[in-house]
Amino acid sequence: MLDGLLEGGTNRSIARKLGISPRTVELHRARLLAARLERCHGRQVKRLAGIVLLVLVAALAAFYLLVAPPRQLDLLDRLRAGNSGARLVARDVAYGAAPRQKLDIYDNPKAGRPPKPVLVFFYGGGWHGGDKDHYGFAARAYAAKGFLVVLPDYRLVPEVRFPAFVEDGAAAIAWTWRNAARFGGDPNRIVTAGHSAGAYEAIMPALDRKWLAAQGLPDNVIKAAAGLAGPYDFYPFDKPNSINAMGAYPRPLETQPIRFVRRDAPPLWLGHGTADTDVRVRNSRNLAAALKAVGGRAVLREYPGASHNDLIMAVSRPFRARLPVLDESSAFLMEQSRR
Repeated sequence: MLDGLLEGGTNRSIARKLGISPRTVELHRARLLAARLERCHGRQVKRLAGIVLLVLVAALAAFYLLVAPPRQLDLLDRLRAGNSGARLVARDVAYGAAPRQKLDIYDNPKAGRPPKPVLVFFYGGGWHGGDKDHYGFAARAYAAKGFLVVLPDYRLVPEVRFPAFVEDGAAAIAWTWRNAARFGGDPNRIVTAGHSAGAYEAIMPALDRKWLAAQGLPDNVIKAAAGLAGPYDFYPFDKPNSINAMGAYPRPLETQPIRFVRRDAPPLWLGHGTADTDVRVRNSRNLAAALKAVGGRAVLREYPGASHNDLIMAVSRPFRARLPVLDESSAFLMEQSRR
């Protein structure tokens, strides 16, 4: 009732009607106005919060749907990197004439002294996808472990088929051997690593001598190699990626890294998740067993319950605590590079 009376009239007229002082009427009116303003402000805040929430949800959905997963890892890694010291020292350096025959070089002046061991890292993508610009997180991670890191692109299906992408990998390694010293790297301490199809790119030239020989390189250029969830024993081809990449090759057994195990091969570190349904863990198990059977050296590291992408995610800073992939693979490569 009081609120209704306060809606009209002067303080004096309302005070006479209610038998109270004009000052009391003034105070009641002030409280009423404050309450209304507070309610109005609350509604505006709720509306604004709803709009902000919708914008955030839309932005996260766009990030998830439109940004390639490796690029997501790279962006998240950058947000968490802080002052790690890793940096891109050369970009889009040509190692061949084709548009995709380019590489980037990463270094971390805070980690190690030159001449440093050199790691050539190959990304995955089923031989039909991938972009070095999305894998800076992997290069920065290994650079922080003391390596000069070379990160190449290579030609992909359908532009090319086997063996063109293997030849590109060998050409990138050859360029590294001839030019690493200019960037503070030691050409006598080159190692390779990669994930998925990139693991194939890293392991194949380490086992089959002909790829580096075709580039005019000696046998012992690669001191060690690390494969993360890689395919090494997958013939007969039963998945679209391998069928498209290698199905037309007239001698399919020559596409299989396991066919080229030898006693004097560089030592291999083979990491694989036991729950990998994209590239079965038997690929790493079979290769490790075959290499050991001929007197070669291999470390098989299985990660129980890990999926195919868990291994490369674990290289990125936000997910590094999940699996010790980075620490274990880099320690192996660093030790072998000194021999």
